[in-house]
Amino acid sequence: MQMSKFMTPEIIFGQQAISQTGESLVRLGATRVFLVSDPGVVNAGWVEQVIHYLKASGLDYSLWTEVTPNPKDYEVHAGVVAYRDCGCNAILGVGGGSAIDATKAIALLGTNGGSIHQYEGVDKITRPLPPMVMVPTTAGAGSEISQFSIIGDTARKVKMTIISKSLIPDIAIIDPQTLTTKDKRLTANTGMDALTHAIESYISLAATPLTEVLSLQAMRLISQYLRPSAASQYNAEAKQAMAMASLQAGIAFSNAILGAVHAMSHQLGGLLDLPHGEVNAILLPYVLEYNYIAAPERYKNIAEALGENTAGLSLHDSSRLALKAVKDLARDLDIPESLASLGLLPEHIDLLSSHAVLDVCMATNPRDMTVQDVISIFHKAL
Repeated sequence: MQMSKFMTPEIIFGQQAISQTGESLVRLGATRVFLVSDPGVVNAGWVEQVIHYLKASGLDYSLWTEVTPNPKDYEVHAGVVAYRDCGCNAILGVGGGSAIDATKAIALLGTNGGSIHQYEGVDKITRPLPPMVMVPTTAGAGSEISQFSIIGDTARKVKMTIISKSLIPDIAIIDPQTLTTKDKRLTANTGMDALTHAIESYISLAATPLTEVLSLQAMRLISQYLRPSAASQYNAEAKQAMAMASLQAGIAFSNAILGAVHAMSHQLGGLLDLPHGEVNAILLPYVLEYNYIAAPERYKNIAEALGENTAGLSLHDSSRLALKAVKDLARDLDIPESLASLGLLPEHIDLLSSHAVLDVCMATNPRDMTVQDVISIFHKAL
């Protein structure tokens, strides 16, 4: 077995875990906290709750909410100015993957300086970040425990992938009750994002026994609980299971990295500012079809984890059920069937494909992929 590393933050999970926010920051030495969120999370009431717990712990704070879906470079740079002006000595992110990715990028520049563009790629951070606590509210992105931050480069119209163990927060606080304010579409999209994390990390070239068990268990939970979670905002059992699935898939992909689905979806998100989970859900079956010959044995395990009965079937027939399970789940959740329905045009594809093969996530895809291969997949998904 090759040598590998496995990294996670401290994790606090469960009902009312959000009440630990203030105490967690105090343990990290915080006195004044830079709180990053977005208007939707503020309107849902979670920022108000967090502020209550900050005050209860005797902490001052400065609130900044200028984050949009698919966070942009200029938003991060504006956030850094606000962070430095407030005299804060710790950073708290509350929200989905966009808010948390922005929080980590602001923390990065707060101590390392420069432009966020300088840090695209792997291990380019040289100075320690301030203490970071994250409270996710979507059960999908996994950014609260990962070594990733994905930020849009608005000049190039691409998403930059920044990877460093320095981006792993100190503490992740995961409270399933935050999922009760999500609508059906957001629940479906973020759940399919978590599924993509689980599957891509499982077949990744960098997968290890520690990541594989988490990937498979995340798939089992998503197969059983994503449908009922999308069906009802108030199904507590389903919300808790999806929060756990997102956590497990997040730990897995943070350590095993991802693959071609994310390499391609990052480009679409950068060009057209599309919902990340929805794009992943559309691309996933087509990339799975392409990658199939690289790992049919693993596809059988995926099929079983997603609830398919493989008893008595050949390896070929049982492994192909993985594709069926993914398509069935997407259909049940009313995921769009084509990228064209989201605004992708044929003339976009060549440029997107040339960028996708350079994405960091492509390095761990289990099957080699050329620009022409990516072009072909984009056209099939169109």
